[in-house]
Amino acid sequence: MNVVHKSILLDELFTRYQPLLAADYEAYKNHCLRVLNFCRVLAGEGANADKIALATFFHDIGIWSDNTFDYLIPSQLLARKYLEETGRIAWIDEIEAMIGEHHKLRRYEANPSWLVEPFRKADWIDMTGGLLRCRLPDDFVTDVIYAFPNAGFHKKLIALSLDRLKTHPFNPLPMMKL
Repeated sequence: MNVVHKSILLDELFTRYQPLLAADYEAYKNHCLRVLNFCRVLAGEGANADKIALATFFHDIGIWSDNTFDYLIPSQLLARKYLEETGRIAWIDEIEAMIGEHHKLRRYEANPSWLVEPFRKADWIDMTGGLLRCRLPDDFVTDVIYAFPNAGFHKKLIALSLDRLKTHPFNPLPMMKL
């Protein structure tokens, strides 16, 4: 398994949104590249690389676009708008599900042919710093994590979680689902 260092579609989106991401640009880009790598291997040969790249880019973007830690719906809306603008309307339901279910604690089973479950697992691998591996080879997970340093991404999420806890003590992690 080779680590993918570049995605043309992901690069185009990051160029477009770089001003919005500002100081978090590298941290979010590296997170996305880690998730992209984990997802493409979990999904297997023949998986649609553009779907993975689009869901990867948009899955957390609502944090910055709407300045919120309750970011799933804003992220889905931006993805929908992009998919409509680029003529990929047939992908909307699947991409929205990938975004909306990526913090689900239990397996996604509603549509097994979609990329939701491999995407969910890929994000969990990254969010746990590789502690969860979802049967990916240890050396591959380590290589991906080494290739794309954290650059403060998890630190930002912890800070956002603490801020959210102060204002919403009974719903500190609104993106989590059973």
